[in-house]
Amino acid sequence: VLRDDFRQHPSDVVVAAGEPAILECVPPRGHPEPSVTWKKDGVQLGDKDERLTMRGGKLMLANAQKSDAGIYVCVATNVVGEKSSEPAELVVF
Repeated sequence: VLRDDFRQHPSDVVVAAGEPAILECVPPRGHPEPSVTWKKDGVQLGDKDERLTMRGGKLMLANAQKSDAGIYVCVATNVVGEKSSEPAELVVF
């Protein structure tokens, strides 16, 4: 089972360059419990960038850069399928 409704969609975030940025979502309930990944501008974020931490539904950027600005989507996945959240914009000034 994977429900349609995200319990919390990520919100737009505005930060200054060099500041930490946090995007947060709470995925829909599912059985098995869905795992959460993030996409930026439609591209899956990997864990190769040491500035990125993904824990639960939180995406933490330790030190936001102008290149981090974009549209982020939270993706919940389990064996049934995947659901994407509403998009949130990260603005870095």
